[in-house]
Amino acid sequence: MKRLATVLLSVLAGCAGEEAAPEPGLELSGGAATIFDQGSNAYAFPARNYSSDHRDLFALGDHFFNRNWVTAPASISGNDGLGPTFNATSCSACHFKDGRGAPPEMPGEAFLGLLLRLSVAGADEHGGPLPEPHYGGQFNHRSILGVPAEGEASVAYEDVPGAFPDGEPYVLHRPHYQFANLAFGPLAPDVMVSPRVAPPTFGLGLLQAVSEATVLARADEADANGDGISGRPNRVWDARAGQLALGRFGWKANQPSIEQQTAGAFLGDIGITSSLFPAENCPAGQTACSAARSGGTPGAPELSDDKLRDMTVYGMGLGVPVRRDWTRADVRAGERLFGELGCAACHAPKLETGTLEGFPELSGQTIRPFTDLLLHDMGEDLADGRPDFLASGTEWRTPPLWGLGLLATVNRHTRLLHDGRARGVQEAILWHGGEGTRAKEAFRTLSKADRTALLAFLDSL
Repeated sequence: MKRLATVLLSVLAGCAGEEAAPEPGLELSGGAATIFDQGSNAYAFPARNYSSDHRDLFALGDHFFNRNWVTAPASISGNDGLGPTFNATSCSACHFKDGRGAPPEMPGEAFLGLLLRLSVAGADEHGGPLPEPHYGGQFNHRSILGVPAEGEASVAYEDVPGAFPDGEPYVLHRPHYQFANLAFGPLAPDVMVSPRVAPPTFGLGLLQAVSEATVLARADEADANGDGISGRPNRVWDARAGQLALGRFGWKANQPSIEQQTAGAFLGDIGITSSLFPAENCPAGQTACSAARSGGTPGAPELSDDKLRDMTVYGMGLGVPVRRDWTRADVRAGERLFGELGCAACHAPKLETGTLEGFPELSGQTIRPFTDLLLHDMGEDLADGRPDFLASGTEWRTPPLWGLGLLATVNRHTRLLHDGRARGVQEAILWHGGEGTRAKEAFRTLSKADRTALLAFLDSL
């Protein structure tokens, strides 16, 4: 009854000329792929329009996503190959219920859902980051029996107090990272460290279905329109195609496809090789790692091509939850503010998908992801100082906002931004710098009522 009353009031207001009715389909964040569950498993369902053939492969991929990998040799060779060094034993350990990871909150708490990328000055043969010579491109704090783990990492937070012009105080948390008990000597003097929490995995197929032309049409590298926003694409190595391609996935848009994102995570996070990344992750000097036995069929990658296919279909097909309360007056007011403040210049509210070969269900959809898939300079406060292909040390890809309001329901936390430093949406906004400064300051100077309305809109997504 409450929802019906809200809708009737909205309609009556529109008839009186006070404001237009909501756009048809506004609540369908994933178009025909939208799912309607709003509970604790809201991120984990297949796209509503996924075909029966795709659903069969999706179910297999779901199994592999949640399965724990074990040390080789095991009685079932298809389950082994963990490590030799790793961060987690399964995909779901970091992407709990296909959602977002979080940083450690208590001293001594293990890093799970947060990893540390490493590199040194220069670029590899494809233009990507150059791995740290003794610890590689990702710090692995766990290992199998008989192989040393690379060491330990910890994070501590510095309070950064502030206040809104109306006097309401806030406190931001600035993270500081430390390494201890390093097994292979000190890190290189010029090492660059980038903390990154596990991002949500739903809706990715729809983002892959957005045509390159659509993404590039939103780029404005020289800020020709003078709005202070100069989003630009990343160009990254596509291992399957053997050439550079548009980057779409990852915090710095450093992966071109869900298949490569999946295979890269299997290698870096779990230590599982694939046909895309067939070499074990054993940097120079890690002799026990190099001598450890591989899993799977001898001479073949540990993750078979069939399993990689199943995982890719799974990653492509996770549906996007429906919006909630989109007709409520305060939510609609917050949505207007979102546009007026300039937030939508990067967090594009609506995109159209093109034709994605093999996935007609994801093709030709109107989606509302609130991302432009482009890189933006977010200022020094959020900088990791680590280039990643064309992405500079201050640039990050605009993260999608769809499903944001269900984060606490699904993942039981509200940690946001690339390193999880923000403890909620308001803190995430207040950390914006660089191209986001104007929108951040516009939010900061809003009245309390308007701030509340904007947050209510974001909670509806």
